[in-house]
Amino acid sequence: MRMRKNFSIIGVGGYIAPRHLKAIKDTGNILVSAYDKNDSVGIMDSYFPQASFFTEQELFDRHNTRLIEKGQKIDFVSVCTPNYLHDAHTRYGLRLGCDVICEKPVVLNPWNIDALEAVEKSTGRKAYTILQLRLHESIVALKKKIDEGPKDKIYDVDLTYITARGNWYYTSWKGDINKSGGVATNIGIHFYDMLQWIFGKVTKSVVHVSSHDRVAGYLELEKARVRYFLSINADTLPDNAVQGEKRTYRTIMIDGSEFEFSQGFTELHTESYKKILDGEGFRISEARNCIEMVYDIRNAQPIGLKGDYHPLARLELSKHPFGWK
Repeated sequence: MRMRKNFSIIGVGGYIAPRHLKAIKDTGNILVSAYDKNDSVGIMDSYFPQASFFTEQELFDRHNTRLIEKGQKIDFVSVCTPNYLHDAHTRYGLRLGCDVICEKPVVLNPWNIDALEAVEKSTGRKAYTILQLRLHESIVALKKKIDEGPKDKIYDVDLTYITARGNWYYTSWKGDINKSGGVATNIGIHFYDMLQWIFGKVTKSVVHVSSHDRVAGYLELEKARVRYFLSINADTLPDNAVQGEKRTYRTIMIDGSEFEFSQGFTELHTESYKKILDGEGFRISEARNCIEMVYDIRNAQPIGLKGDYHPLARLELSKHPFGWK
């Protein structure tokens, strides 16, 4: 049986924080402190009502430092803040003397991983990231099938992921490419990681369409040719999704057959925490390939509808709701 660990959370008011709160509780641990600049954090009552909460980082830091000085260890800092702050908050946790669990993407730029690894080395602490699709039973089984299949086979893969977002998205940090990394990074990072984990590293990357609400392109991996389409625009949802009043549509076609993995997502953060607590979590170095992949996609010049592109890339581009480019 594991000894109970003490956790602190940065960004407890965010969208992803409840999954981390649940994971901390479900693994038998305790939250001692939390910080968010916003105070809509009533969700804490469902998990850790006794945890200290702060809306100013300086006071949060002082509290944590005093706890440590008094001999109360903080074992982990969980980082659930906007993407562009992950790097800074991971550094904070490491320098506080804690191991860190950081949400995706751990950083926006590949070289930031090198800098964080240097902080790991200097502090003697470890930073982990959440790559939960690698723990999904269906995806694990698919990787096993590919690994045990013909060594020289190249698979044809179509990835489609549409998760509709309202106009609020563009006012939030998520609509700022410098803060979120854009559509490919913000909604696609797990899928790109999954693809390279199963089919190998990228050997070629072409972007056909890239805008505020979608990205479409082509990847050649060691074992696959991948056409992808990612979108946050509800107008790109297929008819069967709209008729079912669904706002999210995800599908992966492999050699013309649909790979089913729509179920089994709800407990993956808890499984991620279990792995980390057992010393088997994904270190930040393991995110390098997907960080490089989305960095290249974000900075590529779209070539338009040329070559082998995803069929949905042909959809008419919508105007930005606020007229921005």
